[in-house]
Amino acid sequence: MDSYPAVESHGLIGDLQTAALISTDGTVDWFCAPRFDSPSVFGALLDRRNGGHFQLSPDGVDYTSKQLYLPGTPILITRFHSADGVGELLDFMPVTGERATDRHRLIRLVRMVRGSMRFRFHCHPRFNYGRDPYELEVHPEGDVFRSSTLNLTLAPFKDRRGLVDAGAIHRDAQGVSARFTLHAGDIGGVVLETASPHPPRALSTEGACALLAETRDFWRRWLARSRYTGRWREMVERSAMTLKLMTYAPTGALVAAPTAGLPEQIGGQRNWDYRYTWIRDASFSVHALLSIGFTDEAEKYLLWLDARIREARDPDLPLQIMYRIDGSPDLPEEVLGHLEGYRGSSPVRIGNGAASQLQLDIHGEALNALELADREGLITPHEGWRKTAELMDWLCEHWDQPEDGIWETRSGRQDFTYGRVMAWVALDRAIRLAQRRGRPGDTTRWTTERNTIYEQIMTRGFHGRRQAFVQHYRTDILDASLLAMPGVGFISPMDPMWKSTLRAIDAELVSDSLVYRYDPNASPDGLAGTEGTFSMCTFWYVQALAQAGRIDDARLTFEKMLTYSSPLGLYSEEIAPTGEQIGNFPQAFSHLSLISTANHLNLLLDEQR
Repeated sequence: MDSYPAVESHGLIGDLQTAALISTDGTVDWFCAPRFDSPSVFGALLDRRNGGHFQLSPDGVDYTSKQLYLPGTPILITRFHSADGVGELLDFMPVTGERATDRHRLIRLVRMVRGSMRFRFHCHPRFNYGRDPYELEVHPEGDVFRSSTLNLTLAPFKDRRGLVDAGAIHRDAQGVSARFTLHAGDIGGVVLETASPHPPRALSTEGACALLAETRDFWRRWLARSRYTGRWREMVERSAMTLKLMTYAPTGALVAAPTAGLPEQIGGQRNWDYRYTWIRDASFSVHALLSIGFTDEAEKYLLWLDARIREARDPDLPLQIMYRIDGSPDLPEEVLGHLEGYRGSSPVRIGNGAASQLQLDIHGEALNALELADREGLITPHEGWRKTAELMDWLCEHWDQPEDGIWETRSGRQDFTYGRVMAWVALDRAIRLAQRRGRPGDTTRWTTERNTIYEQIMTRGFHGRRQAFVQHYRTDILDASLLAMPGVGFISPMDPMWKSTLRAIDAELVSDSLVYRYDPNASPDGLAGTEGTFSMCTFWYVQALAQAGRIDDARLTFEKMLTYSSPLGLYSEEIAPTGEQIGNFPQAFSHLSLISTANHLNLLLDEQR
């Protein structure tokens, strides 16, 4: 447990209220309970020695391992190969439903495919990011780890052969461990449960297999609703399942990622907590989900967004950029100094101080989502529209001011071009909605301000010497966020001003098909160090190429990007120069932009053919 596995050497499982990351050696390296944004129980991703883990793997034998998902599901299969046999570990979490609960089960089922193999499990929880001690209670059929904030129950499977003898279980200050041997056809395993009101009760192998089948059937029924039948179906469906796994079912809120503190540069300080719902990310998800037929998920998020708009009270900042998954606005940022960070990358942060930033673009993403949903028949209710109209009136008063920008820089506010573009989008979509549905609103004022924003961007956001739209009005630095400009309808992809911008981005921000957000050395963002290429920007680049008529370039860039996914088809936030994945994992931004790009590119290729 001294070395850190690669970020991409993990699979994601979940029950639609929380999730776990499991490495190729069978270790649960990350698990928070009872919600995505709760403190960690297993946090070895951020400290191998002190973060806590739950390992189940071959014991005393040389082996190699491979991971895959049971087709059409997020049930993770880790296959262990040795000279004496092949064993499979199936990790899954039975779906909890839409009512918030503290009770969650993580089932670890081991079956021997051929030969024989000795296994060991070791459960060493570290509650509240390793800050809370626990007491261990021993019961006839398992154990209870009892802390001041959460109880964790561990019970081996009950089997007529007694594959895990209660007398063989070892307990000490490092947790609970046991060894057992399986032969061809045998099934064993353990169940982990949070907040159980009952003493540990062993699960029969038949009961475990029944839960496995139930979980499998749930996911396959859900996936059958997808209407995507294009060229990249497997990657699109895996991305859709990943987004579903990162959605908190009781509210419909999508977390940006299920992890916290994974670095954007190994050894660097860009280590953020992404277990919250960004207005931007979740609004983008509406486009991605509706494009492939998942209307229910889009509608559930829109209800969550509608509630945030209705609750807006602050006259200076009516809509926060992010919230907790239950909609609460408080996300105080804190440094966990007792954790060393992934591969020594500190500080480890929880909470997110960027929540109070002014980012004008979120209004455009939100209104773009509402307008797209409206075209699909998901109509904003009266009270939601009334508050939306008030929000647009606020935007008319406040769009022309410096802000913190889409990338949440901490170097001071600027007149970011992308923020202005999305303010234009917000007013443009509000006008469309009002006119289409005959809704009340000061459309005359909205139109005037929209047109003023347009003229300002065209005169101040375009740099004459660079012949490109730039990051903000006081610089000549490029920014990959502007790749979205033709996609939102602000400018034609064939406009000479856009074509020259795309050529400039080609030359400066693109590295062998991968795209950097911006150059932090040329445009200081208040943080030391650098970062990798940003996966969402690469997918945006593909769409920009396709819209500009460079279909062959777009397809090749997209296919190259697919090679950077993990073996399970998962993407983190960024790709390091070495090709490894860095940043929080998996990242909603990356997967929702993959879906949108695959759908868009597939349609263009069909038209071309």
